[in-house]
Amino acid sequence: MQTNLAPEYQNTPDGLAAEAILRKCVHCGFCTATCPTYQLLGDELDGPRGRIYLMKQVLEGQQPTRATQMHLDRCLTCRNCESTCPSGVDYGHLVDIGRKLVDAKVPRPVGEKALRWALKEGLPSPLFAPAMKLGQLMRPLLPASLQAKVPAKQEAGAWPTRRHARKVLMLAGCAQPSMSPNIDAATARVLDAAGIQSLVVPKSGCCGAVKFHLNDQDGGKEQMRANIDAWWPLIAPGSGSGVEALVMNASGCGVTVKEYGHILQDDPAYAAKAARVSELTRDLSELLPDLVPVLRPRLQGVPKAALVFHPPCTLQHGQKLRGGVEQHLSALGFAVRLATNESHLCCGSAGTYSVLNPELAYQLRDRKLQNLQPAEAEVIISANIGCITHLQSGTPNPVRHWVEVLDAALSAE
Repeated sequence: MQTNLAPEYQNTPDGLAAEAILRKCVHCGFCTATCPTYQLLGDELDGPRGRIYLMKQVLEGQQPTRATQMHLDRCLTCRNCESTCPSGVDYGHLVDIGRKLVDAKVPRPVGEKALRWALKEGLPSPLFAPAMKLGQLMRPLLPASLQAKVPAKQEAGAWPTRRHARKVLMLAGCAQPSMSPNIDAATARVLDAAGIQSLVVPKSGCCGAVKFHLNDQDGGKEQMRANIDAWWPLIAPGSGSGVEALVMNASGCGVTVKEYGHILQDDPAYAAKAARVSELTRDLSELLPDLVPVLRPRLQGVPKAALVFHPPCTLQHGQKLRGGVEQHLSALGFAVRLATNESHLCCGSAGTYSVLNPELAYQLRDRKLQNLQPAEAEVIISANIGCITHLQSGTPNPVRHWVEVLDAALSAE
């Protein structure tokens, strides 16, 4: 795609990065076939190709409008288009740039601005945990729309205390420990069963994705730097800590932490450290090849739930990890299947999207559940807290992280 950047964007980091991405686009439109919002709305401007044209116009000096902002807001950033694109267009990074430039020129209505502020400041806040506890206590009295965002209270169970030569770091996180604390505990127990010790550095918190994708990119970067500072004594070359990886059990966090090196590449104080963090980061499913040989003998003869797997977009499109969860759980004796159709499509959760765009989000949720078609005895599994909570709001079937199901089977053994 030919570009002619406006003077204000020439030779700027955002302008140069966006221009390099735009030049890869060949207008083929393959991306529209796998874009969830295009499938729902049928509007070219609500598909990747149309949004790319809108961003190109802004970069070439055209004044963006409220409509431009709306079409970019409607993007789930699921990155399905990246998996489809034959030209390797880095759409996810382009839309981050586009939203930043548009928001700088198009003021938002007061109510919308307040909601986005509450999300970006509230979710990573220390006050989120007590607020979630209060919400769970009052859950039966809440309207259905709020009940969908407040999962039932969950007990985490014991954190293993054994020490092992193999060690990994886990993210302390923000929303997941309050909403589904058993995911972290189950992760630690499963890794412990395979001879791997899980460490959490208390000063590591939100991965930065919430603020970054709500266009507080500076705030998101500050959270990224804080995590790097918290982890660095254990992951610096020559630290002698024995930590071999940063393991992420929320694929939305994982895709962000894997991109620290890209996001902070122009920060002279953190570029090298961020690249080291990205290099060490692994989704939990990437450890399954090590876990299967150790755990399989323990699971022989143990009754196992029938599973239907929803791979999050951040896992299959963001991190390009496909097939691993279902392959390795099957090797452990679980019966795992995918959706009967459209397993590549987003469920509509997409971070804060289900709060900001509920009408589209719930259409996508119901479409996903229809394609999953869970039988009464089946457990729906996923790999990201947002997808799990969003899907659970639309089905009586239990929705769990796959590591919780594996942990339960090991406990039954």
